[in-house]
Amino acid sequence: MPGAIYAEGLVKTFGDVRALDGVDFDVPEGTVLGLLGPNGAGKTTAVRVLTTLLRADSGRAEVAGLDVATQPNEVRRAIGLSGQFAAVDDYLTGRENLQMVGQLYQLPAREAKARAGDLLERFNLADAGDRTARTYSGGMRRRLDLAASLVVSPPVMFMDEPTTGLDPHNRQALWELIKELVAGGTTLLLTTQYLEEADHLADTIAVVDHGQVIARGTSDELKTRSGGDVIELVVHDRERIPEAQDILRRLGEGEPGLVAHTRRLTVPATGGAKLLAEVIRELDGRAIEIDDIGLRRPTLDDVFISLTGHSAEFDELNGAGNGNGGRDGGRDDGREKPPRGPDPGRPDPGSPGPGRTGEGPVRDDGREGGAA
Repeated sequence: MPGAIYAEGLVKTFGDVRALDGVDFDVPEGTVLGLLGPNGAGKTTAVRVLTTLLRADSGRAEVAGLDVATQPNEVRRAIGLSGQFAAVDDYLTGRENLQMVGQLYQLPAREAKARAGDLLERFNLADAGDRTARTYSGGMRRRLDLAASLVVSPPVMFMDEPTTGLDPHNRQALWELIKELVAGGTTLLLTTQYLEEADHLADTIAVVDHGQVIARGTSDELKTRSGGDVIELVVHDRERIPEAQDILRRLGEGEPGLVAHTRRLTVPATGGAKLLAEVIRELDGRAIEIDDIGLRRPTLDDVFISLTGHSAEFDELNGAGNGNGGRDGGRDDGREKPPRGPDPGRPDPGSPGPGRTGEGPVRDDGREGGAA
């Protein structure tokens, strides 16, 4: 029997770009699937197909037992969605935005008001709750959008890069709310490039690259699959990195991973401390200065590097976390900003907004986005 989120052979192309290339999912009810992948891997496209915002070219998908292609309106009533772009009403206050979502879900007025107040507190927006959303900073708008997606507890929830633009305190608060949601029986598909987030929240992780699921399993399973211990070192002089790579390539087991902006190199090393000592001797013999070196267990970042060829940290620093160069994440310092014009990233009328499920027509001309 298919899980709460099921996909088989999903294909979606945009011109010459194959955004989804035979993607399969099967997410059991009441669990969390973490979707990991570099920018442009197809994560957001998969979410858009599963939430009826895009039609797949081929393949089949069901959400909450409903076919996303033939029963889109029913699917929208069964899901919640928090996308990469804050989709709030600029002319309502934060409190009014949340109460409106509750009323759309037919919550009693008293319950909608209480839920709005609770979420404003939990997302550190209580002091700004009676200001219009157009005065909010980018980070505040993001928090309000996430709060709106949690006004009710839908059977199935989709969160696309939910913590992009949040400071550590608010990120932790969202994690706790997600745990409560799942404990209540909600099934969650979470896309993220914060590896700690996937490690912390996901029951199962699927790594997506070039539109394909290239690995899946629990966090521990993926780490074990990437090998045993890892030698990690930081080269002092950037110019000496190629020489250090040559040493690791010769003595280690596999191609060394490189995070260029931190000058950090990693390589699998089942030889343990003995191999580490040999690497240190070689580096010393060539007078390559090292800021730090050690032996550790593999992390999800090692898995990411081994599967995609680069670190997820690199994508985050280049704005990949929100798929728009960091444009919508904004600062999260609570400072006001001037009113802005229409947000090009806001969903169309009829498409699921933050925790809302519209029932209007779905655009199917490919303009919803590319291989995000």
